[in-house]
Amino acid sequence: MMQENSPSNFSNLSHLDRQGQAQMVDVSAKPVTVRQAVASATVRMLPQTFAAIEAGNTPKGDVLGIARLAGIMAAKQTANLIPLCHPLPIQKVEVQVIPQPELPGYEIQATVKTKAETGVEMEALTAVSVAALTLYDMAKGLEKSIQIESIHLVSKTGGKSGDYTSIP
Repeated sequence: MMQENSPSNFSNLSHLDRQGQAQMVDVSAKPVTVRQAVASATVRMLPQTFAAIEAGNTPKGDVLGIARLAGIMAAKQTANLIPLCHPLPIQKVEVQVIPQPELPGYEIQATVKTKAETGVEMEALTAVSVAALTLYDMAKGLEKSIQIESIHLVSKTGGKSGDYTSIP
């Protein structure tokens, strides 16, 4: 049975006010600190698709370069895509598309860094998500069954909640 939403049910959810309405969290009292987040995604494909991408033999051109660029651009647009994210001054975005022949496919990893009152986990997650989607878009002419898997936060540093590292 679903519980009725009462003000006390929302007290631990920072993105909800006392009435249960969505709100942007007030981070103005938090100290500015250096924060970094790393996220990862896996893109799995058929061996012949992987071989074509590695050889640079695709209909749309530089699949991996365009995917990296899309990830960087996405990190910078996160506040425009995720309704309650704060716009942040991003000092670093690095997106790597790492070949994984044993899949076959790619691991996409994004590192985002800022000096701000709140973290950049969503920016890193957005970067790998959009890079993976872009890789799919660039290679869908070769294969429609490409799979995007395991989008997750790998680690984060800085901030009140402390450091986090996922268990491999």
